[in-house]
Amino acid sequence: MMNSSLSLNTQAALLFTAPLMAGEGATASPELFTHGEWKRLLLQLRGLDRRPADLLSGCDWFPELGTAISVERVQRLLARGFQLSQALDRWLARAIWVVGCDDVDYPPRLAARLNDNAPAVLYGCGDASLLETGGLAVVGSRNTSDSLLAYTLDIGHLAGRSGTTLISGGARGIDQAAMRGALEAGGKVSGILSDSLERAALSRTNREWLRDGRLVLVSSYDPSAGFNVGHAMNRNKFVYAFSDAALVVSSDHEKGGTWTGATEQLDKLRLVPIYVRSTGGSEAGLDALMGKGALPWPNPQTPESLSALIEAALESHTGAGDEVQPALSPAELPFHVVRGLLTQFLAAPKKEIDIASELRVSKAQAKVWLQQLV
Repeated sequence: MMNSSLSLNTQAALLFTAPLMAGEGATASPELFTHGEWKRLLLQLRGLDRRPADLLSGCDWFPELGTAISVERVQRLLARGFQLSQALDRWLARAIWVVGCDDVDYPPRLAARLNDNAPAVLYGCGDASLLETGGLAVVGSRNTSDSLLAYTLDIGHLAGRSGTTLISGGARGIDQAAMRGALEAGGKVSGILSDSLERAALSRTNREWLRDGRLVLVSSYDPSAGFNVGHAMNRNKFVYAFSDAALVVSSDHEKGGTWTGATEQLDKLRLVPIYVRSTGGSEAGLDALMGKGALPWPNPQTPESLSALIEAALESHTGAGDEVQPALSPAELPFHVVRGLLTQFLAAPKKEIDIASELRVSKAQAKVWLQQLV
């Protein structure tokens, strides 16, 4: 994924939703579409058999959207073309790529697992294919003891030796210890950041691992954006979405990002099985997570036992050998997510109108998808 070939769909997403910051001191435009507004607009566009790229072609057809958006607001956002080109140059110079949710390169795991919660735009640096390898998410508190940091480092070493991709949030403390352990052991890591992607991409330590294809760093927030509590909280669901199983090493009780992210998974999203550290004494936060359904970490000691644990966790949630399945109707997902469903329909020939009815899309949309499939 290179910015030099940025699709028109992603350009539209950036103009409508991204702050296009020139540095850490820059501020976002107050007219930007919120996440909810952009998702609603995408659904309207699909209902009209249009794509985000059509927003760049002029506003003559905008009345088709009714009163959903203000033409004046759209025109002001579209006028940020020069600002977008400056941002793209800055990102390209730092080897940062960007992809929008309507593009084929958008991570299928994120689209299928989070649906409406998937970010409109994803920024990254490194080999994006690592995001589709699944693996073990390791999360925990920023402020913790040296003994827990050593414990987490060992978990990272084990993941690296087993060939299991390690996923974490890149925050200081547990996150960074887990990531460092995996990389030091020759493993691969997906770092899901909530801030400062640009700074992380330029880090001398990270550059070697990024060049070797063993580290990918991604964020749903502008590469220049600094720390924001809300962003850090929201980022947690992405860490779980990219993983097959998760280990919570430490957590405060009923407060903090680790607690919020883990309880969201246990109570609502249920994307992966969540384990909690089972050695080193009782901890209120971990005990409470077990009360919500988290499992005690079985403390695998060999690369083979960790691989077996991840495989069992994956099978328990998706069925042996199955891919992650989308939870929304196919009408609300891009082509690469519904490809498998279309293939099944072609195995038992049906008319376009029948496929359109089953997928809950227009006949024209079904025809477009079928043409792409062929």
